[in-house]
Formats: sequence, structure tokens, C-alpha cells
Amino acid sequence: MDFQQGLITTVHDYSLGNLDPKVFNRELGQRPTTLLIPCLMEEFHRPALALIRDTLSGLKGLNKLVIALSADCAEDVAHAEAFFTGMPFPVVVHWTNGPAVRDLLESMTDLGLEVTGPPGKGWAVWQGLGVACQDSEVVGLFDADIRTFGSSYPERMLRPLLDSSHGVAYVKAFYSRLSLETQALQGRATRLFVGPLLASLEQIFGPLPYLRYLQGFRYPLAGEFAFTTDLAMNLRIPSDWGLEVGLLSEVYRHVASSRIAQVDLGLFDHKHKGLGAQPNEGLQRMAGEILGTVLRGLMEHEGCVMSLDQLPTLEVLYRRVGEDRVRQFGLDSAINRLPYDRHSEELSVHRFANLLRPGLRRLMESPIAHQLPSWSRLWSCNPSLQADLGRAGQADRHKNQLTNLIQRPTRPSCRTPRKTPASLAA
Repeated sequence: MDFQQGLITTVHDYSLGNLDPKVFNRELGQRPTTLLIPCLMEEFHRPALALIRDTLSGLKGLNKLVIALSADCAEDVAHAEAFFTGMPFPVVVHWTNGPAVRDLLESMTDLGLEVTGPPGKGWAVWQGLGVACQDSEVVGLFDADIRTFGSSYPERMLRPLLDSSHGVAYVKAFYSRLSLETQALQGRATRLFVGPLLASLEQIFGPLPYLRYLQGFRYPLAGEFAFTTDLAMNLRIPSDWGLEVGLLSEVYRHVASSRIAQVDLGLFDHKHKGLGAQPNEGLQRMAGEILGTVLRGLMEHEGCVMSLDQLPTLEVLYRRVGEDRVRQFGLDSAINRLPYDRHSEELSVHRFANLLRPGLRRLMESPIAHQLPSWSRLWSCNPSLQADLGRAGQADRHKNQLTNLIQRPTRPSCRTPRKTPASLAA
């Protein structure tokens, strides 16, 4: 049994069954809490999202659920709203790429702000936070493809934030990534790239606080996390595959490590991403963008000087550490009688190693990453933008309103009424 603590406070899963849904619902009333799920329409055709919906239906104390949805048309949005009919809390389906949202965000270019994309999870999360933070004190985020979603997930991740006496501002999930079908280890990007990369950089630059911080997280690429809204409002949001590590970098900038916790969610499985045939595909693309995010963090937080002269050392160190990790995970799998393809794991390390040289060169050519500005920054130039965005995400589907009102019960609005700009009026 693991009892260890480190730089980041760890909430272990002792498998004692001490969770209580009734008590948790009462605790949700202590601080208004919103859950955010960034989502593509394709997830509505997979069983995972239905499981998440049915599980969340037991959270009667939840303030609201925000679905940050990318959809092709208003009919798709109406389908998503009907999918969440009957929930015991308000559900806001925010159409992230709807015409009204696009028009609103494009208007921000007049103020010198680029907030129109690129489309992806980062952009959806950024919009979803703008909507979720308006009337909540705590926001939790889950992906829409979690195949093992259970009632313990939101309870364990949110409870450290619901009681302010704990002093926690940010919670990150970690878990055991095992395939439901084969029981094989998953999470190659974390196991075989991020872990060896951080260990290699520590040998080059020394045990810097930023590196120690990232290494303190047991699953730094976990897409499940929660934070107080005052923190969420002050975070820049990365717009690429470096979202999770980039957010950790932003949290490092704003919050002392004593106010951060990580929570064990146990067994976890979701949609798997392939390695990719080319460097710009699949996990290879993800790893390349994560590399840039980590190195950029070293520059920003530690003042490290990056040079192409460091490449040979980094390549040698990473490959050695990566191959050591393959052996370690092989032993772990063997003793637990899990299937393990050592050859495939070794090939993954070699593919990842080949990303280091072009990745560092890209960083040297373009050191400034595209990040969506924090909502506190946007508030300073347009105080009504959050409210306008919330209304824009509900626009462009008025033709479906009568049908929707007939098909499902009316839910109370959880937003404070404000005067709607003429550009967003029906």
C-alpha cells in the first residue's frame, strides 16, 4: 500500500468504500460547483458519454453542467440538449463554433486580441470556463470519453475544494491506465515520453523547482482536474496538445505547491490514441507539442537557455531513460500478469526520440506559444464578454426553441439576467 507524500499532496485510494453520495450532495451545497465537459458530436454516438450522464444524474447538489460542444449545425446542438434531458440541475450546451460565438470572438480582434481558435480542446475549455465561472466558486473538468466513469470520480476530485479550510485551489487526477479489453498498460505518452523527458532534463539542468514540480504529478497528462474559479479566471489556456502540461505551468505560476493536490481515481480507461504513422499524427504530434510546452516552461520559470548544442545530450539521455522505463514497465506487467509488448514499447521510445531534434528547432524558431488570454485579462478590456459569450453559445438555434420546449421540461436559468447586445438579440 502506498502511503507516500511528496511535493504535491496526494489523496490516495485506500479502497475502503468510505464514499457517501448523500453526504457529498450536501457538501456540494457548501460552494456552488459547476462541471465542464468539452465534447465533440461523435461522443454522443459512443457509450461513454451516456455512462457519464447517468452517473452525474445523482449529483442533485451540482450548480450546473456545461457542455462545451463543437457541432456542425443547430440540429446537432438540439440533439445534445435532448440527450441531457431530465438532469436534476441546469445543463448548458454551449455551441463553441456556432455563428454567434464566431462573430463575437472575431469582434475582439478590434481590441488586439486573437481568441478565434484554433479549434480544439484548449479552445473549448477556454470558452467553457468563461461560461462556467460566472456563477460558481469551483469548476471541475472531465473528458467526454471516459469508459470507466463512476460516482467516485467527481466526489474524490471535488471534495478537496468544497471545504475551503483545506486551502486547496487546484486538484489534478491520476489513475491506473489499463485497457478494459486486454488489461494492458496504456498511457504511453506519460509513461514513455513525459516521464523520461523530465528525468533527462533534470540531468542536464539540475533539480530545478519547476522540474521537481512536474515530476511530483503521478499523471501530468490527466485531462481531469478541478480548481477554484478565482484561479481559473487567471489562467492562460494553451490551445494545442500541450494543454494539460501548459495548465500545470500556469498553475505553477499562480499557486503555491501547498495549495495543490492530486487525487487517485483508481482504474481508468478512455479512447486510445494511436502512435501515428508520421510525426504530425497521433501521439507523435502530441509528444512534439508537449516537448515545446515543457521546454518553454523551463525558459519562463527558470530562465534556462535553450541551445541546439544540448540536443545530442538530450537525445542520448532520453533514449537511455526511455529504454530503462520499458524494462521497468515490463517487470510490473509480468508480476501482475498483464500482457506486455516490449518490442512495441521500444519502438515507441525510438519514435519519440526522433521528435526531440525537430521539436527543439521549432522552439528556437518560434519560442512564443499561442495561448488564449485569461478571463481576468479579458475582463479588463471588455467586462461584458463572459455574459455575451454565454448568450452567444445559446443563440443560432431559435428555430428549434418551440420544438425543444415541447420535448423537454423547462429548466431555470442559472445566469444573472443582463441586457442582451443587439448583435446577439434574436
